[in-house]
Amino acid sequence: MDQPSKRVLIVDDEPALLKMMGVYLTRKGLDVTTVDTTERAWAAAETAGDVAVAVIDGTMRGLSAEELGLRLLAANPAARVLMASGYPVDMSRLEAAAPGRVGFVQKPFTPQALAEAVRRMLAPEKEDV
Repeated sequence: MDQPSKRVLIVDDEPALLKMMGVYLTRKGLDVTTVDTTERAWAAAETAGDVAVAVIDGTMRGLSAEELGLRLLAANPAARVLMASGYPVDMSRLEAAAPGRVGFVQKPFTPQALAEAVRRMLAPEKEDV
């Protein structure tokens, strides 16, 4: 495959927000997988290592958002993690583990703000979102 992946994995436990993010980014031409738990996210990522960007709600139950992010970054050297939260999130471990491959988007956000944040994460690929 000559083109880098544009697969986006979205992890959020708010059903309406998860649906909105998935629909909007799909309309922007991205291949989107949505899941409502970090455990399902890890299973989805394990079966398809081509995740370009993982958008992770910063306050998930179970496997922490930080741990999921660290696993994804370690498993796929091309992956990027975009944390999304309305609360402060300590991203120092993620940033230390993968400098330049981690971002943050403040909730609540508009669909356009989400698309722009994902586009910035994909910027090294020089593709339009």
